[in-house]
Amino acid sequence: MSTDSASADGADDGPDSRPDAGPDGGLVPGPVAAPGRRFEPDLRSMTRINLRPIASPMPLGFFTVAIASVMTGCMQLGLFEDSARGAVALCVLPAFALQFLVSILAFGARDVIAATLMAVFAGSWLAYALVMFSGAADGLRVLGVFNLALLCFGALMTAVTRPKRALWLVLTVSLPRWAATGLSGLTGAEWLTRTSGVLGLLVALVAMYAAFALMLEDMRSEEVLPIGRSGPAHAAVEGDLAVQLRNLERQAGVRRTL
Repeated sequence: MSTDSASADGADDGPDSRPDAGPDGGLVPGPVAAPGRRFEPDLRSMTRINLRPIASPMPLGFFTVAIASVMTGCMQLGLFEDSARGAVALCVLPAFALQFLVSILAFGARDVIAATLMAVFAGSWLAYALVMFSGAADGLRVLGVFNLALLCFGALMTAVTRPKRALWLVLTVSLPRWAATGLSGLTGAEWLTRTSGVLGLLVALVAMYAAFALMLEDMRSEEVLPIGRSGPAHAAVEGDLAVQLRNLERQAGVRRTL
């Protein structure tokens, strides 16, 4: 009864735990498995990994960067009065929600670089909006230190995003802006604030180009405007399905631990 029950469960106690048939048809006890050890069947032939295509969230992420950069850049250039800080903060706040959504979708698309970058951008917009809207004491100095921390993060990210040229370009033009914003917040130098505003508009232009190019590429299934992918990023777009599935069993979500 115990042998039939194990077969019905689909579990296999292994060849060492089963009795052998004797010459007269009787059962001869075989080697007994170690106590507490369970022999599992090989599940590799039954394993299936399902992949679900999604629309690229990156155009939304880059357009969000562009719009928020325009608003903050205009504020730094003095196009808005100081009393408009709350209104600018409210306009920038939705950028947090949109880029956080882009980050979640990018994690689901197995792109950890894009997901990490968009998540950090989302957090930066949230911090800016909350500080500017609340009018917290010494808020500009705090944002100055925050932007210098972003500068360190961006410098590290540029080392790994070069094959993804669109991300790399947006990061490259963001680095001097974070530096100027950070130093202007700490020193209060007006010329640094104006420089940061001009660089913010430059970030917006680059981000809009990247968003538009990626959207055209996704719609036509081919590169229309040059983006400059190289290495693994180029192979991911131009390669066949075998390239996409290479080392899939070792990726996060499939392997047991991160």
